[in-house]
Amino acid sequence: MKALRVVFAATTALCAATAAQATDLEVTHWWTSGGEAAAVAEFAKAFDATGNKWVDGAIAGSGGTARPIMISRITGGDPMGATQFNHGRQAEELVEAGLMRDLTDIAEEGNWKEIVFPPSLLDSCTLDGKIYCVPVNIHSPQWLWLNNAAFEDNGLAVPTNWDEFVAAAPKLQEAGIVPLAIGQQPWQTTLAFQTLLTALAGPETYTKVFGDKDADLAAGPELAKVFEAAAIARELSKDSNVQAWNDATNLVITGKAGGQIMGDWAQGEFQVANQVAGTDYTCLPGLGVNEVIQTGGDAFYFPKVDDEATTKAQGELAKVMMSPETQVAFNLKKGSLPVRGDVDLSAANDCMRKGLDILAKGNIIPGTDQLMSADSNQQVNDLFVEFFNNPEMSAEDAQKQFASIISSAD
Repeated sequence: MKALRVVFAATTALCAATAAQATDLEVTHWWTSGGEAAAVAEFAKAFDATGNKWVDGAIAGSGGTARPIMISRITGGDPMGATQFNHGRQAEELVEAGLMRDLTDIAEEGNWKEIVFPPSLLDSCTLDGKIYCVPVNIHSPQWLWLNNAAFEDNGLAVPTNWDEFVAAAPKLQEAGIVPLAIGQQPWQTTLAFQTLLTALAGPETYTKVFGDKDADLAAGPELAKVFEAAAIARELSKDSNVQAWNDATNLVITGKAGGQIMGDWAQGEFQVANQVAGTDYTCLPGLGVNEVIQTGGDAFYFPKVDDEATTKAQGELAKVMMSPETQVAFNLKKGSLPVRGDVDLSAANDCMRKGLDILAKGNIIPGTDQLMSADSNQQVNDLFVEFFNNPEMSAEDAQKQFASIISSAD
């Protein structure tokens, strides 16, 4: 009995010590759809297992809605423990202002430079040789998602590329099915255009336009065919009448729309709806024309705080997010690809395997957030919101405005 009392006392002391060390850490992000919530729960579960507590700070809407709120809190002296940004230059000014924590010691301890692939992901977290964020996934927008039954039930073969999709559209319309679902969030129309550009004009053209800021190419015949395709996409999507991207995805899942140009995060919604890749739905990377992976995605930054316990918890979360187990669990739910090149993804479905194969071949391009400033990207977003919502704007006029933006982009 005495021995039991000793063990009980020791266990009680250990629990008390663990509780004393536990820290609540608020994490802000914009992951609120069904698939996104399932994925972020994997982060929370893994972090809570360290004895700390994930305090969810989800902001409904999109990155465009959430980022100004996040930035305002950080610059206003009310920082969260950790916050999401996309890969690229979105947090650059915050880092330059000394408001973000340097994670170089944690990255070196975890050998991030050896395990993160492609290296551009970690490069996007690096400023003046120091690492300021944890890349957590690779998200590529270059996909066309199709409801197989919408085509097969109307006597159509499931398309294998963009041209076949466009050719099938009239019969879908006759059946009362919206050919192409696009929501009204500003970034969705830009995503559709960038995907069309990469697929139809090729990845080299994409890189020259957004990376080299080649205004002559942006104004030339190669881009003219892309703008003509965008005008077709505008016509095919005119009756989708939804706002959020996941509502557009739901139109495809329920057979009210034939397809959607959307990033691989759409796969999370199909999984929540118990849809099977390759059976219920088809995914076409690069619209079935140019199969590439754009190395966009998400990263987490940790604002500087004057609190030792919070700083320690931040470091633990950074390690957890990069751990092999969490990388697998999170990305399988999110529909994205892991940033670690050394994890076991034997559970990957048909669509994720397509992405992994493309990544292994090295068919990758950087995201526009990695190539242009936030201001230049916003100008492009504004143009395509106007173009997709104003049928009176011709493809030629939109191309002229686009070339002008590219000529002065930074």
